[in-house]
Amino acid sequence: MATRHIAGGRATVRCTLYMATLSAIRCNPAIKTFHKRLRDAGKPPKVAIAAAMRKLIIMINTILRRRTPWNQPQQHGC
Repeated sequence: MATRHIAGGRATVRCTLYMATLSAIRCNPAIKTFHKRLRDAGKPPKVAIAAAMRKLIIMINTILRRRTPWNQPQQHGC
């Protein structure tokens, strides 16, 4: 099976989303837990990051559609 690559869409947006996802993996409890679950299941690092990118997009779209601010539970850390 050939290795897939992410190449669709606008490169600048994709790069920005990638960096935002790396930050979310460290500081956002929902994305962090999702990423950890994928990695624990044996997914390669880049695959887990790409899945987290998609989850982050879905979260952002939901916030925009509902026109509500992001309410993150208070936790220690970031």
